[in-house]
Amino acid sequence: MSPAPSTPARSIEALKPGQALQPGSTLGVFGGGQLGRMFTHAAQRMGYRVHVFTPHRGSPAGLVAEHEHVGLLSDLRSVASFALSVDAATLEFENVPTESIAVAELHTPVRPGSHVLHTTQHRVREKTFLQEAGVPVGPFAAVNSFEELKSAAHTVGLPAVLKTAQMGYDGKGQRVIKDASQLEATWNAIGPGECILEAFIDFTREVSVLVARGLDGETVLYGPIENEHADHILDVSVLPAPGTTPAIAHEAARIATRVAEGLDAVGLLCVEMFQTWNGALLVNEIAPRPHNSGHLTIEGCRTSQFEQQVRTVAGLPLGSPESLRPAAMANLLGDLWYTTDGAPREPNWSAALAEGASLHLYGKESPRAGRKMGHLTILGDTPEAVRDAARAARERLRS
Repeated sequence: MSPAPSTPARSIEALKPGQALQPGSTLGVFGGGQLGRMFTHAAQRMGYRVHVFTPHRGSPAGLVAEHEHVGLLSDLRSVASFALSVDAATLEFENVPTESIAVAELHTPVRPGSHVLHTTQHRVREKTFLQEAGVPVGPFAAVNSFEELKSAAHTVGLPAVLKTAQMGYDGKGQRVIKDASQLEATWNAIGPGECILEAFIDFTREVSVLVARGLDGETVLYGPIENEHADHILDVSVLPAPGTTPAIAHEAARIATRVAEGLDAVGLLCVEMFQTWNGALLVNEIAPRPHNSGHLTIEGCRTSQFEQQVRTVAGLPLGSPESLRPAAMANLLGDLWYTTDGAPREPNWSAALAEGASLHLYGKESPRAGRKMGHLTILGDTPEAVRDAARAARERLRS
């Protein structure tokens, strides 16, 4: 599917795969969070300098980058100034104004580009793209008023999930509607504004596939990765996904490749999918950036998702995504810094590391409930064993 005419298209043919940015060049990243921090580590290891654009001084990525550019993403002059300071740029979160990235593209390549953001940061456009590209998705309908919500409830069916068309993550900006009696209250809570009603999918698990696509159209894939959530926040990820048949793995790879090619994306994407009880895969959403579920690739794969992101941005050949051993990642939320009665405490790092875990902390000073502060990764012999070991190592932090 071609990008919308109103957005700048960057075709693979128009780019020059042979003109890779050499080590010593400067790469930019829009966003200063933990994804930008891990991108920065990967880029610096390969000899690149990194500039970070962030609205907050002392951001996790800014603390380790060569330069932290503090500005608002809505300030187009600031965005242009940043773009002029780097040889190419990328994203660490998707809620960046498309017009800002379009301005940046006037001065430097941004991978993935504004045409990808135009689709993926708007749920109706995203689901419509997937449907038109022949990618399996659940029933959905655009909703812009209460009357449209009532109509959509009949066509999509209930139960369903009402979501804002833009913004929202980790379960924010969405509510489940179990029956018609909840329609008005849900609309009053989520609306008014552009929304989407999605059929509630009775799935057995969620999986994700990371796909990197280079300047020459080459793609490499990681996954499927199995993801378990707690309170709408990713809790544990496992690669390879336990019990995945060759047929399901092949279909997941086909879908992720089709998404990247259909978007004409250069860069790293995560395609999140529901696996239903009959084995079918339905795409839930696309993240045009590294993904929490891919953190385990740092220790678990020959080339991490962050090095792959560096390679796509710099125009280098893609690395091998080979899984070295089964790996599991457990998120560390700010709750671990407090006892059950709310008193502050320091997690028992020595106890977790004694279990063979690799520790990654994100440089955030203020832990709070639900805030992602870091993660643990465990390697082992089987997916089931590493999943249990990651949970056990995290639990030792409380000892």
